[in-house]
Amino acid sequence: MAEKVPTIETRVIDQLSKYRELTGRIRILESYKIGAGMTVSRLNEDDQLQDLHRKLKGMPSYMYLNKHEQKLEQTAHAYLDRYPAGTRAQKRAIPLRGIDRADDKLLWEIRKKIQRVIDARGGCSSDLDDVLERVAELQELQDEKSEIDKILEVMSETHSHFAELLRLRYIQGMPVADVATELCIVPRTFDRWRPIAISKYGELAGMS
Repeated sequence: MAEKVPTIETRVIDQLSKYRELTGRIRILESYKIGAGMTVSRLNEDDQLQDLHRKLKGMPSYMYLNKHEQKLEQTAHAYLDRYPAGTRAQKRAIPLRGIDRADDKLLWEIRKKIQRVIDARGGCSSDLDDVLERVAELQELQDEKSEIDKILEVMSETHSHFAELLRLRYIQGMPVADVATELCIVPRTFDRWRPIAISKYGELAGMS
């Protein structure tokens, strides 16, 4: 039996209904203490390594890697769809075997280099990996929340009543009668506006 594809209405409502959950999880992650009076939120804001990574991504690798390092980079790209957060997770993601002996050797060298990083941390790697995973989760949730905020902001510029209806009903979870009162409309008008508001949100979110 074919899996039922969620409708645009279902997807919009699910996204908006998770907003408070997103906000709550973000607050918890931001306040997670990592020592020395720092929190994950501060690390996320001040992470110079991320700034450096962004700069390097905009440069051709030959400008900062030697030929052998470029070969290792190419091999990693060839065998990994994504780079997980945390060195231990990255090491687990490197396959044991390649398509030939040459790649086997390069993959072994990549795993060895990652292991050296883990060993150099003197047993603190699991803690650091946990922090990196929390930072990655925080960034992902912040992006999701920002997308919702931006869509509602754009909606408000031309259809403020629709944006407010969605915010009150699905983000704040208010009953229909209370939403209608807040918007100074009757429930029948709410019923007429609701599908239009959902449709416009779906269009802006690229769900159509």
